[in-house]
Amino acid sequence: MCDSVAGIEAALASIRYHRRCLEDYALRNPVFVYALSPVQVEEDAPLVVKRMAECSSAAGVGPMASVAGVLADLAVEDALRAGASAIAVENGGEVALAGNAEITVGVKAGERELFALKVKPEDMPVGIATSSGRYGHALSFGKADSVTVVAETAGLADAAATAICNATKGRDAIERGLAKAKEMRGVRGVIIVFSGSVCIWGSIPEIVGVR
Repeated sequence: MCDSVAGIEAALASIRYHRRCLEDYALRNPVFVYALSPVQVEEDAPLVVKRMAECSSAAGVGPMASVAGVLADLAVEDALRAGASAIAVENGGEVALAGNAEITVGVKAGERELFALKVKPEDMPVGIATSSGRYGHALSFGKADSVTVVAETAGLADAAATAICNATKGRDAIERGLAKAKEMRGVRGVIIVFSGSVCIWGSIPEIVGVR
């Protein structure tokens, strides 16, 4: 969603460019793709690589846990520079939002729609990401139905959702996930859905039903 054609074009160009930079870097540094813990990168690494390294380091996970969110963040930034005043970029379930429009973001686990978040201009810029230990193709070591994170950026939300979901296992799964969420700077709030129970912590946009 974007209120400017130039903004849309800039966002698309941004994703193509930064994905190409990432692919070229990964060919030279395959450990960056396969690592399950933070990786240090060079000072002259591409911007997308640096952002991924920063976000994954904050969450204690591998760099690829933040790739979708970081690409969305960069697309939003480029769209705003191109003149957009309201934009939302969704990339594989991770959403970056900025601007002066109210935007509703739906959250799904598998094919099941769980809830939606009504994001207002005063909440932005913001990133929203969801991870699941039960649905989807992404690697997860947790058992939560879903972990939705609201954070300062989509890249951080993406990495944090992975880390929090990884922690949701065992008899005290929700408590483990919540403790992980609270220790990460930049995470505003989290919604954990686990085996019929729901835990909400922090600053979350208004939760609304889905149709």
